[in-house]
Amino acid sequence: MGLEIERKFLVDKLKWEKAKPENGLKVIQGYILKSVEKTVRVRTKGNQGFITIKGKTKGISRSEFEYTIPYEEAVKMLEEFCGDKIIKTRYELTFGKFVWEVDEFESPKTGLILAEIELSNESEHFLCPDWLGKEVSGQSEYYNANMI
Repeated sequence: MGLEIERKFLVDKLKWEKAKPENGLKVIQGYILKSVEKTVRVRTKGNQGFITIKGKTKGISRSEFEYTIPYEEAVKMLEEFCGDKIIKTRYELTFGKFVWEVDEFESPKTGLILAEIELSNESEHFLCPDWLGKEVSGQSEYYNANMI
């Protein structure tokens, strides 16, 4: 079983601008199914397509199964099965031994910048970059599925 253990943080925009990598990937995602128990998400990331099934969040963990699908099929699923969509640019940045994913939202939360780190266990220690702000891991308004 796939398991996602993830912590989320707001990002200090001014400090982030100094550390931000040159290139990010455009991400467009929508939800075929959204409930407390599970979500089914379709996403394009650059020129790749993905479908992801996630279970109910418990603490900062949940089951996650993600599969690569043809880009054209992901685009078609987004058009046919998803109403509102999230549009963001994703940057990946290595800090310490971890890769941070930082999302700059275009829609629907224009201007929001969120950083995520995936851990191997809930108590794993990691170093915090200076551009990290307040932790929002357990706050449902920062779950992508709740933004639309």
